[in-house]
Amino acid sequence: MDISIGELARRTGVKVPTIRYYEQIELMPLPPRTGGQQRRYNTEHVTRLKFIRHARDLGFEVDAIRELLALSAKPNESCTQIDEIARRHIAEIEQRIMDLVTLRAELQRMVDECGCGHVSECRVIESLSFSAH
Repeated sequence: MDISIGELARRTGVKVPTIRYYEQIELMPLPPRTGGQQRRYNTEHVTRLKFIRHARDLGFEVDAIRELLALSAKPNESCTQIDEIARRHIAEIEQRIMDLVTLRAELQRMVDECGCGHVSECRVIESLSFSAH
């Protein structure tokens, strides 16, 4: 297979600037170029970019994806490190969920205390003003 960056973007659902960024940060290998300096991609690029996109959709950070890609290149190794990366990510998600629940409760409290009068009496604006650092 020999496809352009536009075709790679179409097949993977990843935008061209993002593909270039992934190449720049060495998450994606640099592809060979034609005599006219056009990037040319193959099946391995498509597979790798789909992996990256799916990992990003699941919320993995670039460094974790880099680790997962490196580990995936060692198919006979133990998957202990991969499990640890996934567990760490689950813990981060759990923390974000707790933070969001707290945020929702605070915002709900502000709205519940609002008398729906005038802006000068608005409890939401008042709460935000007093909470400012």
